[in-house]
Amino acid sequence: MEQLLTRWGKTLDKNCPLNDYPRPQMERNSFICLNGAWDYAIYPTKDDFGGYQGEITVPFSPETILSGVNRTVTPTDTLYYRKKFEFKRTGDRVLLHFGAVDYACEVTLNGKYLGSHEGGYFPFTFEVSEEINDGENELTLTVTDPSETGSQASGKQTSKRGNIWYTPQSGIWQTVWLEEVPENYIENVKLTPDIDTGVLRVEVTAASSACGITYTVKDGGKVKTTLCVTGKSASIALGDYTLWTPENPKLYDLYIKCGEDEVKCYFGMRKFSVGKDIYGTPRLMLNNEAYFQNGLLDQGYWSDGLYTAPSDEAMVYDIETMKEMGFNMLRKHIKIEPLRWYYHCDRLGMLVWQDMINGGNEVNTLSSAVFPAFQLGTCSKKVGVLNDGEKNYKIFSRTDPKGRQEYYTDAKRMIDTLYNSVSICLWVPFNEGWGQFDAVKAEKFFRENDPTRIIDHASGWHDQGVGDINSFHIYFTPFVFPKYSEKDKRVIALTEFGGYSMSIDGHRFNTEKTFGYKIFKDKDKLQKALHHLYIDRIKPLIYAKGLSALVYTEVSDVEDETNGLLTFDREITKVDIDFMREINEQMTL
Repeated sequence: MEQLLTRWGKTLDKNCPLNDYPRPQMERNSFICLNGAWDYAIYPTKDDFGGYQGEITVPFSPETILSGVNRTVTPTDTLYYRKKFEFKRTGDRVLLHFGAVDYACEVTLNGKYLGSHEGGYFPFTFEVSEEINDGENELTLTVTDPSETGSQASGKQTSKRGNIWYTPQSGIWQTVWLEEVPENYIENVKLTPDIDTGVLRVEVTAASSACGITYTVKDGGKVKTTLCVTGKSASIALGDYTLWTPENPKLYDLYIKCGEDEVKCYFGMRKFSVGKDIYGTPRLMLNNEAYFQNGLLDQGYWSDGLYTAPSDEAMVYDIETMKEMGFNMLRKHIKIEPLRWYYHCDRLGMLVWQDMINGGNEVNTLSSAVFPAFQLGTCSKKVGVLNDGEKNYKIFSRTDPKGRQEYYTDAKRMIDTLYNSVSICLWVPFNEGWGQFDAVKAEKFFRENDPTRIIDHASGWHDQGVGDINSFHIYFTPFVFPKYSEKDKRVIALTEFGGYSMSIDGHRFNTEKTFGYKIFKDKDKLQKALHHLYIDRIKPLIYAKGLSALVYTEVSDVEDETNGLLTFDREITKVDIDFMREINEQMTL
């Protein structure tokens, strides 16, 4: 396998990489980044800790090139971390934040146990006001990760990597940081824009219930409105405002002051819904108007950092390049990104479909490949679709009750963590039958916890007839548009298609074999095939049939997969940007 460095990885500042404020939706002046050189060790879990073995660059997992370790942590290993750092207290309370640690960890500071955490995709925090010293401190973690051997959310990570399955990653993979807060501080903010009434609804969770709260909305640095309330919820009337769209991603700043604490947030006024166009066809709606969503599958993997982008600029590069090509949406596929990625989608104007992370035991090819193969996209009643209820838990690899319960714990954490994102317009609870179970119940859970967004309850296969999307994944055959039934008038979307592959020497992870749904040897042939696919096959379905969304596979190559529009190291754009933009300009209503 080739070690492919990105241009950002080649210039990485190992002293403190990814030193950007990690929580843009609730920003304070206090930010102490603990990324950089840590001590590490990997030992079989059955053995005792035998001392640290070297340095690792955090927040890159040990499996990555940029960590400096490039070694896999197996399900039978324990990963140990230690960070020594200097600190000088200036505030009342001190919080220690972890962006994400995969999968289970225990944390100590100066020999004092802080607590534990499970879940590889979610931020968590410890208050360390009593444990932290003025002067030198020692922070330690022990981490275990069952990867594909457990029933927890693990996505596409597997020690048996190949084809559509990728190298597993473990341990710290997002920023570790400290912040100081006053005695009574704002713990969380929930923002809900309502364009129909012209207000922003705000809910604040604060350490004190006594303080009054002042809200100040600013537009380009100028005060637009100010509201003072005594409770922890408010409806801020905005008067004249500009709607957020991908074409005009207008954001407003919101300053929230509670006692001595103040945080800076931002929001966009937008609405996502499903309705009918002027011809009575069900459509995805943006701000109460039919809007065609044309996007790509985005795995969020990097050749040198795996789950972790080598820099903020690298994340921006992917989003901006796809936007320059004329796409207006990314489906974040079976991964949850650091909050800064969503911030860049918010400010640059890129809609996001957010997948829940697949879990369950090892994927069952019967449910994930054999039965769905009979669909072929040719009928409204999908042949081969299975009911995902209790009697089929075994077929869907969901027999573990703990894993099923953990799914809902993680789903709630995902919704809460990403709720304020302006660009997220749709949730995908399940993908292609991988660990799918009780999808009708799951759809209701997502709807109750976030009624502001659209739901594609079972992307591609094993549709249970609920949600807002009738969702198809069609790679090997032409997509024959299903007939609308009287009972099912959901939006029709082609949520995975294409996957055209072209590998480029010098930019291939696997030099011996590659994976794609249709192979091309040069750019001219690839572009000719893409033109035929979009213009001759897809475009007529938009106007004549009511196709409402597209998700092409995919943004970039990922290891063996070479069906990206970009190479894995992001050095080569496989198609001309102008060519792709001219095609996408025709993918509209």
